Amino acid sequence: MRWNNEENERQMPWKGVKDPYKVWLSEVILQQTRVEQGWPYYERFTQQYPTIEALAAAKDEAVFKLWEGLGYYSRCRNLLSAARTIVKEYGGIFPRDYDAILALKGIGPYTASAVASFCFDLPHAVVDGNVFRVLSRVFGVNLAIDSTAGKKYFSDLAAQVLDEEDPGTFNQAIMDFGATVCKPALPACSGCSLSNICNAFATGRVNLLPIKEKSITKKKRWFSYFIFEHDGKVLVRKRTMKDIWQNLYEYFIVETEADPRWNEDSVNDFMTTQLASSGYNIVSVIFADKQQLTHQTIHGYFITVTLTIVPAVLLRDEYRWLSKKQISRLAFPGFINQHFQNKRPA
Repeated sequence: MRWNNEENERQMPWKGVKDPYKVWLSEVILQQTRVEQGWPYYERFTQQYPTIEALAAAKDEAVFKLWEGLGYYSRCRNLLSAARTIVKEYGGIFPRDYDAILALKGIGPYTASAVASFCFDLPHAVVDGNVFRVLSRVFGVNLAIDSTAGKKYFSDLAAQVLDEEDPGTFNQAIMDFGATVCKPALPACSGCSLSNICNAFATGRVNLLPIKEKSITKKKRWFSYFIFEHDGKVLVRKRTMKDIWQNLYEYFIVETEADPRWNEDSVNDFMTTQLASSGYNIVSVIFADKQQLTHQTIHGYFITVTLTIVPAVLLRDEYRWLSKKQISRLAFPGFINQHFQNKRPA
């Protein structure tokens, strides 16, 4: 909430609107559509059909024509059906009760919570992709967000952290935070107001969360190792998690689902946005030879960076700064060992 009041600059035409019709319309448009694409549709709809009554009275063909290009036409059919229900059963007044909103055609828990909280200040948490991401990273939750257990867990967690005195503002704030700060790729961890309590940031798992069931079964993994050198020492840590190579040592790791395609520009972005580093020099970016394990294939990169100033995040207890002689006595995975035997540029 403090971030929202002091730093949130995200603008959208439906943001802060208390008219339930307009909030509902925006949510329906954005169900399968990016904000940038849905924005002009929202403006055209509100201009042509400024009220629920106007939409309910419109001819189907005219509404479908206005919807043209958005796809998923069942959304449009449900929109018309719900508008006519509101006119017929509620006299054109949008219901204020959460269960009544949820009962309308095409409205699920997310949209019902959005309308209830934004327009009527009812304490219902909105859980979208942005909220899943923020909660999973801050609390370090390993449950798959697309699993039945995961959906229930995150819904309950969102309800627990909800600001019940101002639920609408809180819901919008956490969604905006996920969209602009806690982004899927290259999140702005260095300037994040939650980094001091973020479990994923503290354990180096920002790029691994949230988890989806389909990614759990994936057999291809991308490990990007940053070899940080400072004052004659190199950063390493022990792999303590229940995963491959448990209790072996490794360098600072960034794991991703797909090829991150590192180059000097993207490494610079990572160093500044995630590590808040200003004093460094990129020595090399090397594409690694893959390693085939029994049930998975490991791909990755080795990126060597010399530091003149060590970022605070690299001073945590889990990391050790050791001389190369000390490191030579430690056990490393074969994937890392083979890197030093056969280097090739990325």
